[in-house]
Amino acid sequence: MSTQVDPIHQARLADFQENIVDVADFNERVVGAYNNGTAEIALEADDQVARSVIPAGTGALRDFSYIAPDIPEFLSDQCVGCMDCVTQCPDTAILAKVIEPETLDQKLEGIGDEAERGKMREQWTETNKYWKVLERKGIGGGKFGIFIDPTKCKGCAECVDACGDHDALKMIRKDDENMEWYKAAFSFFNEAPPTPKKFINERALADMMLSDDSLLYVGGAGSCMGCGEATVLRMMLAATGFVYGPENIGIVAATGCNTVYTSTYPYNPYLVSWTNSLFENAPADAMGVRARWDQMGWQNKRLWVIGGDGAMLDIGFQSLSRMMASGMDIKVLVLDTQVYSNTGGQASTGSYLGQNAKMSTHGKAIHGKKENRKELANICMMHKDVYVAQTTAAHTNHLYRAILDANEFPGPAIVNTFTTCQPEHGVADDMAYHQAKLAADSRTFPVFIYDPRKGPRIKDRLKLTGNPNQKADWYVNPKTGEQIDFITFARSEGRFSKHFDKDGNPSEEMLAARQDRLDNWNLLQELAGLK
Repeated sequence: MSTQVDPIHQARLADFQENIVDVADFNERVVGAYNNGTAEIALEADDQVARSVIPAGTGALRDFSYIAPDIPEFLSDQCVGCMDCVTQCPDTAILAKVIEPETLDQKLEGIGDEAERGKMREQWTETNKYWKVLERKGIGGGKFGIFIDPTKCKGCAECVDACGDHDALKMIRKDDENMEWYKAAFSFFNEAPPTPKKFINERALADMMLSDDSLLYVGGAGSCMGCGEATVLRMMLAATGFVYGPENIGIVAATGCNTVYTSTYPYNPYLVSWTNSLFENAPADAMGVRARWDQMGWQNKRLWVIGGDGAMLDIGFQSLSRMMASGMDIKVLVLDTQVYSNTGGQASTGSYLGQNAKMSTHGKAIHGKKENRKELANICMMHKDVYVAQTTAAHTNHLYRAILDANEFPGPAIVNTFTTCQPEHGVADDMAYHQAKLAADSRTFPVFIYDPRKGPRIKDRLKLTGNPNQKADWYVNPKTGEQIDFITFARSEGRFSKHFDKDGNPSEEMLAARQDRLDNWNLLQELAGLK
């Protein structure tokens, strides 16, 4: 089959691209009207609306500074440069950069006010990772800085939770004075040159977000505060963009929360090509895109399908299964919230036993969901020659490695991720990182990688690395002696709250759910050759 694009098609494509949207006009006229509140009255219907076209990265023009009363403050003397806060932020509201000391001094000279200049200098610190180690090697160290974009921060405090014991971030109350400072500081950050490549250690995968090629999700999306899904999307794009570049990435998204908050007209956070498909057919849509790309000689472009557990485990599973059977080079990112978040928290086959959800409401006779959870990753492993990973954003290196490996795998790849939905799970806005880690520790959502390239047997291919106490039934916290199991996890989330009496004793349903999680974990141990 020819890989040439016929001249007529090429001319039509060029005409379409030239006339589909004037980006500068769109940003000024359309986005500007939405930002100042006049869109509903002043904007006429036009071709862009009719075609559902949104230019790339318009979310960058959105201002969320009115959303929350608090904002994170960076305490540079406490920072170790781990990049966890930058990685875990769901809104691209906290970013980092490393700068040569001479370059920093030159930039600071441009600040006339001495007090402001001194304060800006304090934003940059000498960490062991980016300064001391490189100084000892004779390479020359760099100053590391963290900066918060006040127009993108929703005040969820996820970054503070991710920072953990380092205590390099704390939430402070907004006022007119500090908001002006945040704007000035972030402007300084943007005007500083990109992080030199010598400071980006490719073995320290979190460093990828120091590269401009990795920042392909600009924020401005309408996701909930602290959304567990958005963090995973940012990480997938960061890992893929770092290796392949933004021009070599395409997304086909199934209807769900992800399509709502990333394409609520006129705001779009993506700097890559994307299209939204129907709830049940995104993998089939992607098969058509992949076939055409391959016909055009674009085999190197990475194509990702994005969908929730409803789209991939339920109504769209047949489409997903057909895609896996095709052997086509398509990657799938599943945002597993265990409910249909987009429709108000309906139960899906990804929901857990006893979970309180719409269509499975906890009442007097029926105490939440009666069905066992469908294990998508387990089912995907049973398809021939498919790369499968189950992971979470809290397991940073594990998720990044899964994305990198999936992109390299010459065929279908599925990355199933635990993505906390704060309002439906009944957890606080800053708890996505914490809950994702607890889900793995408690065997509620074990992490693993299944790579067909590793050998002919399942136990050669399946690795449970990332789970604590891999050979034991349950993980026991060495500091407290507490056994961490599904009951521990269920106590921490509102969706299971009705299953505990006034003394904290679990219901029969919770004990059954605990056994279900143990059975699934034991099965994985057996398949991996650990039992």
